[in-house]
Formats: sequence, structure tokens, C-alpha cells
Amino acid sequence: MPANMSLFSVNAILILSTDDRSRILTKYYSAPHAPPGSTNQPGVNPYPTVKEQKAFEKGLLEKTNKQTSDVILYDGRVVVFKMEGDVMLYVVGGGDENEIMLFGVVLALRDALAILLKNSTDKRTLIENYDLLSLAVDEIIDDGIILETDPVIISSRVSKPPTQDISSVKNIDLSEQGLLNAWEFGKLKLAERMRQL
Repeated sequence: MPANMSLFSVNAILILSTDDRSRILTKYYSAPHAPPGSTNQPGVNPYPTVKEQKAFEKGLLEKTNKQTSDVILYDGRVVVFKMEGDVMLYVVGGGDENEIMLFGVVLALRDALAILLKNSTDKRTLIENYDLLSLAVDEIIDDGIILETDPVIISSRVSKPPTQDISSVKNIDLSEQGLLNAWEFGKLKLAERMRQL
């Protein structure tokens, strides 16, 4: 049994454009219990500055651009990736991390985005739906700990409310008079409650 048992397993999740090599979403994680001053421990972020992160991402894009495999070892880190349209989805873990588990994370992200964006996972759609993208990433990974890998559950937690629920919102009067009526109604109910006490 390894001495460094931890739930922390993801160092970074990256979504990069292959066309212009721009960042769409990048999140680097550091475990809160990582020993200070060490870069080889599993929970330590080896790329603390934006300059180091961009250099890592540039090298990673160059190495994976023409790869046929989905798992590589880059800069002492296990990197699993998937190409979707004109974007690359990356999950980066420590050098001794389980590749199958990390691959499950990248597949969960890909499939959840396919459900949420109706199979239109490209740079423009991701930027237009950045809120759904960042919520999906947050549902999958929290501070480097994998929370969920079922794309249906992830997309149900992230998706917008159904349209039948929105119809009841249309009946609410949000004009100035409607708000004043709501205020008066609230004051009346509060006064009734206060009298009951």
C-alpha cells in the first residue's frame, strides 16, 4: 500500500483549441494537504505560474496534435486526451496515477458536453455555453478529486431547467406596480405573523 494515499488524482483539466492554440478552459489543481516546497509529490501543482502553464500547454498540444493514442506520458505526468471537433480535452494526473480512471474522466467530460451541447462540441459552441462547460467540469472534479463520471448525471445537474417550468415564470408581473404589490403583500403577511406572536 503506497504511503501517499489520497483522493487527489487530477492535476489539471485543459480544454484547448487546436486551430489557434488558445485556452478555452484550464484548471490546475493543488491538494490542500500537499507538503510545501516539493514538486514531485502527487498533490503539488508543478505549474504555479501562468507562464509555466502556457509553456506546458503549448508543448502538450505539439506532442498530441498528431497522436493516434489517447494516453501519453508528458513531463513526468500521465495525460489522457480526446479530440472533439477543433478542441482537445485533456486530463492531467501524476506520473503514477491510474490511466483508466483518468480516461474515464475525459470520456465523462466528452459525453456530458455532447449531451449538453447536442453533439456540437466545437470552440464556438463551448465559448457560447461557457457556463455549462465550467459547471460540468466542476461537477466532475472538485479540487483535483474525481466526484462523478456518469455523463447523464453530470448533464442533469448542469442542464438548464425544462421549458415547461419556465411557463409559470411568465405569469409573474415584474413591472414597477407588480413589485410594489408584492412588497405590500409581504408587509401584510409579516404584520400578521408578528401579531400572532
